Amino acid sequence: MKNWKQMLFSLTLSAGLLTGAAAPALAAPQQPAVKVNNQTVEYKTGSPVNNQGTMLVPLRATLEAMDAKLQNAAGDTIYAIIDGKAVTLKSKLTVINGVTYAPVRVLGDAAGYEVSWDAQTRTVILKTKTASGSSQTAVNTAGGRGFMWEVESNGNTVYLVGSMHIADDSFYPLSPEFEEAFAEADYLGVEIDISKAADEAQQKLVLEMGMYQDGTTLKDHISGETYAKLGLVLKQAGLQANALDKFKPWVAESTLSSLKSATAGYEASSGIDLYFIQKAIERKLPIVELESYESQLGMFNNFSKELQEANLLAAIDNYDEIDESIDVMAEIWKSGDDELLLQLTNSFAGDAEYYKAMLVDRNIGMADKIDGYLKNGKNEEYFIVVGAAHYLGEHGIVKLLQDKGYKVVRK
Repeated sequence: MKNWKQMLFSLTLSAGLLTGAAAPALAAPQQPAVKVNNQTVEYKTGSPVNNQGTMLVPLRATLEAMDAKLQNAAGDTIYAIIDGKAVTLKSKLTVINGVTYAPVRVLGDAAGYEVSWDAQTRTVILKTKTASGSSQTAVNTAGGRGFMWEVESNGNTVYLVGSMHIADDSFYPLSPEFEEAFAEADYLGVEIDISKAADEAQQKLVLEMGMYQDGTTLKDHISGETYAKLGLVLKQAGLQANALDKFKPWVAESTLSSLKSATAGYEASSGIDLYFIQKAIERKLPIVELESYESQLGMFNNFSKELQEANLLAAIDNYDEIDESIDVMAEIWKSGDDELLLQLTNSFAGDAEYYKAMLVDRNIGMADKIDGYLKNGKNEEYFIVVGAAHYLGEHGIVKLLQDKGYKVVRK
């Protein structure tokens, strides 16, 4: 049971950068689709792609389906005509086989559509918003209280926001306190900027660390029993039994967890941190990283052989219950219940290797970065978004900042 909860904790605590690590080896059971006001978009060139948890769509065809017109796309800037007005969007663009792709949520928001995800049919749904600002079918109520703290020092203000790295549309809209604090921010701080996940350098790093380079395969590094169980679960998911043979146990574990959570509608594309990253890109707000892709990947890669297999086996044995367990974590976030979050965090202290790597060491590093922001004396505001479980407990960021003399106020 401990390893099962531990595996889920990894999925929601780290920034979800492994969601698509094994993508070249996997074939999705069903191609994602896009519907605009109940009309399926027919793509003549290209098709929607789930890339590292972000749904990318062919730019020109999707804008046309939303009655918008692409004028030009250069670098990370989109120029379009929406409702007869010239609009400039800042967004990460990706070119696949000569077709330019962009995140569907960025396009939908700009064109005045409510964007949601139907996990059962694997369909992105865009519906025109009503005059009140909500979609024709959506209820405009906050998705939950969430977690946020405020720290002030030397004229600087830091808001500490707890994220769920995978989420669904029920989390939105966020409570006004989040949006108001973000609107005044000079910087957005995140664990890592996952909008860069598709960059060639990051993909190369994932493959270098996550794949075996010595000619061996996954079956050479885990027990025969674990390997056989993995094959059965992959077949259950509509994949080949050997689909993950090239990858190390920690990549296989994360891939299984991500596959199952996605079927329940929880994806990195709806995560709290990516939501604010996309808004920061639109505002041209500087994004600072408290960690790095290399440090997060290295943490997983440096787990002992025993811990990697234990976590993988937990993901296999509890595959059918992963979505229900993430539901529980989602409710903890929405309720903003500090006591339940603390109980969850403390439940992992029994495994010294895991707890030290996932929480203790990382929390110290992030708290030191935040301390530096508070001390720079530039009268700036930082909006920091990291996994919610990093904040509470004896080794949490809140306690570490308090030990440095700061007053941390729950909002």
